[in-house]
Amino acid sequence: MSSPLWITATPLASDGELHIGHLAGPYVAADVLSRSLRADGHPVLFTSGTADHAESVALRALRGGRKPEEVAEGFRAAITADWLRAGVHLDRVVRPGRDRGYRRWLQELLLGLYAQDVIVPRTRLAYYCESCRCWLHGAYVTGACGHCGARGEGGLCRQCARPNDAELVDPACARCGAPGRPRRCRRLYLPLEPMRELLADHWRGAGLPPRLAVLCESLLEDGLPDVPVSHPGEWGVTVPVDGFAGHRVDSCFESAAMHLFGYGHDKQPLPGRALHFSGFGHAFCHVVLLPAILVALGLKLPQEFHVNETFGTGCEEPDGGPTLWALDLLTEFGADTVRRHVLTARPQGPGHGAGRAELEHTRRFLDGTWNSWLSRLFAAVREDSAGRVPDADPGGEGWAALRHRLHRAAEDLREAYGPEAYDPRRVVAVLDEVVRCTADFGYVNGFERHRLSGAGQHLPALAAQLAVASALTAWAWPVMPEGATRLAQALDVSPGGPVIPGSLVPPAPGTRLAPPSGPVFGF
Repeated sequence: MSSPLWITATPLASDGELHIGHLAGPYVAADVLSRSLRADGHPVLFTSGTADHAESVALRALRGGRKPEEVAEGFRAAITADWLRAGVHLDRVVRPGRDRGYRRWLQELLLGLYAQDVIVPRTRLAYYCESCRCWLHGAYVTGACGHCGARGEGGLCRQCARPNDAELVDPACARCGAPGRPRRCRRLYLPLEPMRELLADHWRGAGLPPRLAVLCESLLEDGLPDVPVSHPGEWGVTVPVDGFAGHRVDSCFESAAMHLFGYGHDKQPLPGRALHFSGFGHAFCHVVLLPAILVALGLKLPQEFHVNETFGTGCEEPDGGPTLWALDLLTEFGADTVRRHVLTARPQGPGHGAGRAELEHTRRFLDGTWNSWLSRLFAAVREDSAGRVPDADPGGEGWAALRHRLHRAAEDLREAYGPEAYDPRRVVAVLDEVVRCTADFGYVNGFERHRLSGAGQHLPALAAQLAVASALTAWAWPVMPEGATRLAQALDVSPGGPVIPGSLVPPAPGTRLAPPSGPVFGF
């Protein structure tokens, strides 16, 4: 078997539950690509993880009077369960707080890079809270980004995606609000400037989306930064380097390195090609830090990137916490509705996103088009063919033209589902066109049953529509796997096959249909 295509999605901090913005970001889009490739027979490795050692986990624990381990464990379980409810099936989820050997692996990676002088000690300014008597880093410090002015946390700016180590304007302690005072602090850093040519060559060959290309070019223009690898603290993986007792591995560095857990000289080799899915605010870890670690390890891996903007719901709490939790929406609208909606609303630019009203619109659309047509089709088969697939070849008025259009649609879907021109929004548009055209075909040919010139002239049109329904169990499966599976069960066929024109074949004549009692897609 050939080397699998490696699909990664940003590790999610286990400091809260999954919300619709997460689903609209990397996870559903990456899952759709993974499903379409698997259905076509291509090996895939789809991985992510939970950033259990993020500073936000410790901060939430501190505010709630709990231990960070308890916070990480509870939210990790909720996140992974909600991924499954949303139909996001990962081959590997790295769990730093639980996976056996993870801490030792991360420490050995750091020690190896330190021995090669890839990671080096540096004394730099860092923020300190005199009131709390602690160093401020990551979620512990807030302020305005020194590059773009957006307000946020330390570590990485979620707006411009650049690191802001000790470069915040008006830094403040997130615990008590006191000003963050700059102090000299000796930490471990990964200097990127010595890798300038190797990283620049990597970015030139990666076919970066324009916004990522601008980010990388601006980093090169300004001089590649020294990225913190450690910080003084009590939460996270301890740093095994002499002279850095009391330091923990920086969460940004760990999130990038986490993707490599399980690979190495005594582990399985890296896949031959990687596709990284992330929001733009996390792009630095994927497009800069991870390639830098691979370069330092002497590993060359073709990598491509899919980024999205922040999904805004317009209904957030005063503290910025989203109200549209994934579990609530999946329970209320179902996985098909949520998946389809976040794919069409997946932000490619500012001003995108939606709330419950838009999800309700998506559900009504599925009911009024997809489910309405299937309901009429199942009713016609029940009334005109005793509930069994008619013994007739697909046909009817306009079938030749529709079949030609459907063959073109299958090719359009294959292109939009493929990694080279992946476009899930285009996938949804083509699928909707298939359903609308077939529903119109069914309506026009429904009058055949009233002809006096001969019986059974309407049965070929039923067979034709059943052929389209059968094809949709494969064509729609990556986007709406629950509905595609229900449709396949109703037709007594297997769901999730390759997206090809050859899927346009009705079930075997005489097959008794078993339509579900409720909607096929969504609920």
